[in-house]
Amino acid sequence: MQDWRKAQTIGIVACSGPGAALCYETITAECGELLGSHHHPEIVLHSFSFGEYCRLLKEGNWPAIANLLTDSCSKLGSLGADFAICPDNTVHEAMEHASLEATLPWLHIAEVVAREAHTRGFQRLAILGTRYLMEGPVYPAKLAPLGIKTITPNADERLSINTLIFDHLVFNRVTREDRSTLLNVIERLHDEHQCDAVVLGCTELPLILNDTISPLPTLDSTRLLARAAIKRAATRD
Repeated sequence: MQDWRKAQTIGIVACSGPGAALCYETITAECGELLGSHHHPEIVLHSFSFGEYCRLLKEGNWPAIANLLTDSCSKLGSLGADFAICPDNTVHEAMEHASLEATLPWLHIAEVVAREAHTRGFQRLAILGTRYLMEGPVYPAKLAPLGIKTITPNADERLSINTLIFDHLVFNRVTREDRSTLLNVIERLHDEHQCDAVVLGCTELPLILNDTISPLPTLDSTRLLARAAIKRAATRD
């Protein structure tokens, strides 16, 4: 069993509170087998105001979002982080506008999910998340090279999902109506497009969906990223 003091330090670039909290909680709860009971690697976290990210998303200002992520990485690096993760799927699109790895090595959330989907043999993934994520390149860019198709909800469904995320889930509010909305979308994508799994491509979606209630297997991006960070931290180069 590895000494926790010899593990790499994880840097978390936080955006929304619930997503970052779930990621942090998963890391601290699931390290016991590698590092010993109650132990986890050192973790540093930085967050700019989530409202600033929301403003820039509405403007479509990806270079400015990239600048925020870069600044967070710099702060994390100054505090000893060996690599960075961001438990927010949407802002990963900004990686096309800046070389974030010039500041710190980076675990890309969609790459982590893509590896898991490929390992489990999924072929057609329903992608749920913010409107920006569902309409953007983050998941298609990582899944297509593996021969995995991505299916997104229709325009009305994308608007409904985006609204429930920004009006409810980012404030940790879960309602029965919102869950029903999501389940109906998943069922339709399964019936009409033969999707064999669903990507919870918003880091708050695990608050409302999981394998117990979803009609399709779920790929929980938040926890998958956290587990990838645990493995990386426990393997010091």
